[in-house]
Amino acid sequence: MSDPARTMLRRAIPSPRRLLPAVLFGIGSAGSSIVLLACSAWLIARADEQPPVLYLSMAIVGVRAFALGRSVFRYLERLTGHDASFRQLATIRASVFERMLPIAPDGITATRRGDLLDRFVSDVDELQNVPLRAVQPLVSAVIVLVAAVIGIGLIAPQSALAVLVCLVVGIGAALLVQQRAVARAERTTAPLRGELQAAIVEHVQALEVLVAFDAAGAGRRRIDELGARYAEATRSRAAATGVAAAAMSAIGGFAVAASLAAAVPLLQSGRIDGPTFAVLCLVPLAIAEVATAVPLAASALRLARASAARVAGAVPDVVPAGIPVMPDSPAAPPAGDAPPTIELRGVQASWPVLASPEGGRGASTAAGTGDRRGAALTRVDLVIAPGERILVRGGSGAGKTTLAHVLVRFLDYEGSYRLGGIEASTLDPADVRSIVGLVEQRPWLFDEDVRQNLIFARDTASDEQLLEVLERVGLREWVEERGGLDAAVGERGALVSGGQAQRLALARAMLAGFPVLVLDEPTASVDPARADALLRDITEAASRAGRSVVLISHADVDERLVDRVVTLEGGRVAEEHPYPSTIS
Repeated sequence: MSDPARTMLRRAIPSPRRLLPAVLFGIGSAGSSIVLLACSAWLIARADEQPPVLYLSMAIVGVRAFALGRSVFRYLERLTGHDASFRQLATIRASVFERMLPIAPDGITATRRGDLLDRFVSDVDELQNVPLRAVQPLVSAVIVLVAAVIGIGLIAPQSALAVLVCLVVGIGAALLVQQRAVARAERTTAPLRGELQAAIVEHVQALEVLVAFDAAGAGRRRIDELGARYAEATRSRAAATGVAAAAMSAIGGFAVAASLAAAVPLLQSGRIDGPTFAVLCLVPLAIAEVATAVPLAASALRLARASAARVAGAVPDVVPAGIPVMPDSPAAPPAGDAPPTIELRGVQASWPVLASPEGGRGASTAAGTGDRRGAALTRVDLVIAPGERILVRGGSGAGKTTLAHVLVRFLDYEGSYRLGGIEASTLDPADVRSIVGLVEQRPWLFDEDVRQNLIFARDTASDEQLLEVLERVGLREWVEERGGLDAAVGERGALVSGGQAQRLALARAMLAGFPVLVLDEPTASVDPARADALLRDITEAASRAGRSVVLISHADVDERLVDRVVTLEGGRVAEEHPYPSTIS
């Protein structure tokens, strides 16, 4: 197991202070089971001798007490164990998200969305079994088993030795059977689940295209194939677990026989009485039941180990080359709300080569030492004055999107990129993104209403402020016709057009108050007849707010909407000329 996976397994274990109550209650529950059977055996055998009932009262009370105690302790064990485990899961899930944030979005593109979701949800959930089904049951079972064997040894050392031998042989055999039967299934269950999740997500997202090209059947067959393989691995693991449990039950029978054989001479010699003999015969059954937790814990740990490796591999341990890193001592960002001057001198940038989580070609590498693609930007010189509107145009592959990602510090750069006179590499990337906001080509809309899609940009905004910003982007009337801010937008904006989605994204960016707006292909999802109107609304809204605008487009744009046009070719500034804007 790799070190990151081992570290993740350790992090899945709650602190001793949180886990100790579950262990103690587990000891109480397992111990009550053994003592209950011992009291019951003694009571039945002693009652057969028909002594005065007074001699049976303590055993009667003990049977009732341990019967209740077993259930109560079991409930408290589950309650405290799950509480500790779920709190730890929240910590793990938050830590994965925190590790993901500094390199997102360009540093995690190698992981398929469905697989990443499965790692973030199902694999993290699987880690709850480390404390719940591995550590806590194992610790509780070992303590109770040691105490039970010692207890038998105080009565009949020969029986204790026989039971101990049966336990050691039985547990070892069960572990060996499990290892040989399902080692591969347990290693592949989690990856298969992730692959199945990724295939389902991709099939659903591309369903319209697949149906249009009559390719949906192939996707469904792949999903069926993955589902069958996952079901087979799950059945294999479940069968091995059942075999291990059956083996431990059989070991209980052998332990009873061995204890009985060792106790008969003691009974015949009068060293023990009949009720004690009954205890020695029946208690090994309860001991074997408790010992079943050992192979089950080993199985749970193996399965959690595979999930821990996947969770650890969801985010690279080191920042891939080409992704910005947090400076040791971040500089203070430019003060004020006015747009700062942006200066790019000799800027070069390239997209990182990332590995799939399984370690294929293009492995994620340490910053500054990793493999990188050829430069997408090559010595770009550009100055953007405060409040200026610039059109950056060029064909596909010219470096337009790379420039946008450099400006918002999704990608690292070489050369000089100064923001208000401060080198961007000395700033916290989050501070840069609080100044330079990006409205992407395909803006993300949540499956919520209009209000929720806007308010997360500024959670203190009132409904009137939301309507005001919608009016500035030309959407207020449309929103009111649909029923107001409570109108749904659908999953990923399925209930709105491409132009409306762009306007909502712009309203969100304006609500956030970015002094500089970078608009990456804002008309890509809009028909040509509406593209000019959308661009005019966008530039007018940004101009009234006093913001700088970097408009990126490969399509023709009315140059009267901007102050300057910059043309990129092959990652370089091929042409640059001012244009007198007609927007006041």
